[in-house]
This record gives sequence, structure tokens and C-alpha cells, in this order.
Amino acid sequence: MRKTPYTTLHEENLARVSRIEGQVRGVRRMIEEREYCIDIITQIQAARSALGAVARNILQKHLDACVSEALRHKSKEETDEKLRELMRVMKRMCR
Repeated sequence: MRKTPYTTLHEENLARVSRIEGQVRGVRRMIEEREYCIDIITQIQAARSALGAVARNILQKHLDACVSEALRHKSKEETDEKLRELMRVMKRMCR
């Protein structure tokens, strides 16, 4: 398989998700072992932040590939749908 910037980003996202899985398992262990509440919350916030970074990477790829492709080559209806889809996900991410 030919390496592209998207392939590299995909691999980076997979590596990040693997680390996040480890963080979440660590949170579970911390809860099971009744560790200090603030330490648990700190780890949860770190995992949420890491997931947010993955989401932003994937959104950037979507903009660079899917949305820009629609703007260049698709019908007005398809382009409008991509933009509506983008606005929906941006609203959810900003909550």
C-alpha cells in the first residue's frame, strides 16, 4: 500500500486510540481500587481530550478529502448536503 498523508494520519489515529483504550482501562482500575477522586477525574479528562484530538484529526481529513471533493466535482445538492453534515458535526463537537 502506498503511503499518503491520509495513510499516515490513519495510522496515527489508530495509535492514539490504542493509547486511549489503555487510559480508559487505567480509569477502570483506578475506580476499582478506589483511588483518589480527583486523580480519576484528571485521567478521565485526559482521555476525553485525547479523543477530541482524534475527532479533530478525522474532521480535518474529512474537510481535506470529502468536502473539498464535493466542492470541486459534485452537484449543488451533494455539496449542500456535505456542508449541512459538517455543520451538524461541528455543533455536536462544540457542546
